[in-house]
Amino acid sequence: MNITDLQREIGATPDGIWGPKSTGALLAKFTNTDAPTLSPAEIAGAAVRLGCSIHQIDAVRKVEAAGRGFDAVGRPKILFERHRFHKLTGGRYTPAPFSQRDWGGYDVSSWTKLCSAIATGEVDAAFQSASWGAFQVMGEWWDELGYRSPYALAWSTAQSEGDQLELLIRYIEHNRLQDELAALTSNPETCRAFAAAYNGPSYRKNRYDEKLAQEMAA
Repeated sequence: MNITDLQREIGATPDGIWGPKSTGALLAKFTNTDAPTLSPAEIAGAAVRLGCSIHQIDAVRKVEAAGRGFDAVGRPKILFERHRFHKLTGGRYTPAPFSQRDWGGYDVSSWTKLCSAIATGEVDAAFQSASWGAFQVMGEWWDELGYRSPYALAWSTAQSEGDQLELLIRYIEHNRLQDELAALTSNPETCRAFAAAYNGPSYRKNRYDEKLAQEMAA
């Protein structure tokens, strides 16, 4: 996808130039103040599909996004990972707030960084470099999880928390993490396999296993 393609998707003037009007159109497109929240039936269905408990799904949701998939203005919660954009684009835009060798820079709005990254013309890389929704699945998984583009994965998360849950389900199934998810308890040791697979090698530094255990104990 290039800038012109994206502008057509979001209803902006398709001139290939990314400026304030295009940014405003993107933010408006992804704002859904009426987005349905997760229903008990949706969570129960996901638990059956994944072979885990409702509480285990909720624990992941609370650790990843404090239990909510949308922010205060009605957009999907995202976290733009500047080190992923750096890697996906070969460091061509480093240093920049949206492109660095190392992770961090979370003091700058992720939506601001996403739009700045899009302005470079690297539209697919921009959407791949953010994690999306209540379960913070990276956009770079779009192909493996059956979405037609990185944008399509991102756009799905703006529809409802149920769509965000579907993204988690696809991720768990694709990576065969059902057993690791079903093993979560209030003991951090039982959370480490899932933490390592889902949060990555820095999970100990992030205390991800401990956070999962705390939520399981709640």
